[in-house]
Amino acid sequence: MSPTVSVIMPVYNVEAYVAEAINSVLAQTFQDFELIIVDDGGSDRSMDICRSFDDRRIRIVSQANRGLAGARNTGILEARGAFIALLDSDDRWLKEKLALHVIHLENNPGIGVSFSPSRFIDNEGRAMRLVQAPKLDNITAAHIFCRNPVGNGSAPVIRRMALETIAFRHPSEPQRTFYFDESLRQSEDIELWLRLAVAGGVRFGGIAPALTEYRVNGGGLSSQVVRQYQSWEQVVLRLGSYAPEFAEQHVSRARAYQLRYLARRAVQLGDPGMALSLLREAFACNRRPLLEEPVKTLVTVAAAVAGHVLGPERFARLVGLAAGGKLVA
Repeated sequence: MSPTVSVIMPVYNVEAYVAEAINSVLAQTFQDFELIIVDDGGSDRSMDICRSFDDRRIRIVSQANRGLAGARNTGILEARGAFIALLDSDDRWLKEKLALHVIHLENNPGIGVSFSPSRFIDNEGRAMRLVQAPKLDNITAAHIFCRNPVGNGSAPVIRRMALETIAFRHPSEPQRTFYFDESLRQSEDIELWLRLAVAGGVRFGGIAPALTEYRVNGGGLSSQVVRQYQSWEQVVLRLGSYAPEFAEQHVSRARAYQLRYLARRAVQLGDPGMALSLLREAFACNRRPLLEEPVKTLVTVAAAVAGHVLGPERFARLVGLAAGGKLVA
């Protein structure tokens, strides 16, 4: 008998976190699930840890490295459940997550993607002071493009039928079904959400509790911000290929929001100079973030200016006091 929910967990060199992720699935109050762990060809002890769990609901699928999008696709192809839940192996769920999403989807047949806010944890799994607060209802494709209420890949539970509306075959691998775009190494989440909403006509709906614990990895380089922006622009190009009028109508506003998000990320990485540059680019694109979300936008500006004036060391202490050790978007 097929389970109600298939949980897809890609694993690649996450030995420090993967046991926490698995335990958060096994601890769910809703128990009718399978956990498909996709071994994506890592080199550390992650898979030894995964194999140490003795639970009949766990299945392990191994493959040569394809990246996060490719591992998720492999897991979806193996899935037997009517609902697909995604969990990255460095994140965690609260124990009520699956139960509440199943209730939401079963009682709202018009919704294809159910998601919830996320709260943030640091490398050690300690709760940070900031919690995502996205829009939860009356979500349009434009809102997904501009503000991405889903937030991260560990937040949604998706109807399998919704995913099938946007499945495709890649010319280089016509025998394989794709859902996520495997050519993207970043921003593959928002690309899928957009394709579901715009091309598939799939409705999104959120539920209020913060049920996902999303790990914010400390440290990093400003080059991460540049790569993320480049990958987001690739998403825009793909959107323009199948919905050119929609892309043209909304892209300047969406780009401004993306640049503001990356400015906040640059502040977190300790580069207020880059944050100021990104904010200037954002306002040059479109001033809607300033009009629509003035407080969040002005706080971002103030943080970037403070970092520039105070210098890196003093600013790092200020960020630590403000956000429990990190500043997140």
